Amino acid sequence: MITMKDIIREGHPSLTSVAQEVTLPPSKEDKEILSSLLEYVKNSQDPELSAQYGLRPGIGLAAPQINVLKRMIAVNVRDGERLYSYALFNPKIISHSIEKAFLTSGEGCLSVDRNVPGFVPRYARVTVKGWDVDGNEVKIRLKGLAAIVFQHEIDHLNGVMFYDHIDHEHPFEPIPDAIPIER
Repeated sequence: MITMKDIIREGHPSLTSVAQEVTLPPSKEDKEILSSLLEYVKNSQDPELSAQYGLRPGIGLAAPQINVLKRMIAVNVRDGERLYSYALFNPKIISHSIEKAFLTSGEGCLSVDRNVPGFVPRYARVTVKGWDVDGNEVKIRLKGLAAIVFQHEIDHLNGVMFYDHIDHEHPFEPIPDAIPIER
């Protein structure tokens, strides 16, 4: 089981490195890592388990955040009535809107122990393709909060941190024609 001590923090070189593709069909070890990423995110959202194991609540986690430079992400986020719970190998954004969106509260990260204020421009809608733990192809159309979370996690696979997108001179400058999303 992944705990907070397994999650590396900003400044670690793996967070700014590009992760390698996972060979498919996935190995037993890769399947275990991918499953453990999703298990962490789910457990971290359970108040009892997060208190018992000292887990910081999260809605997504990427393998580079546990110092595994492979293209794997897990997301467990509720957006309105819908639960988006996915663990994917080699996720890739295959199409996106021109329209942008951002979280009005800004973004956070399990690998960042400080508040980084500012709006993070993201695509309002994305289509993501990847492979599940059994090696089956998955294609998901996302919008709103779920689209933002997937983009955040896929950025980790490319060595990009959420604050790399913030305009540091004007962190709360309105993003033209972007959809503000409350969280």
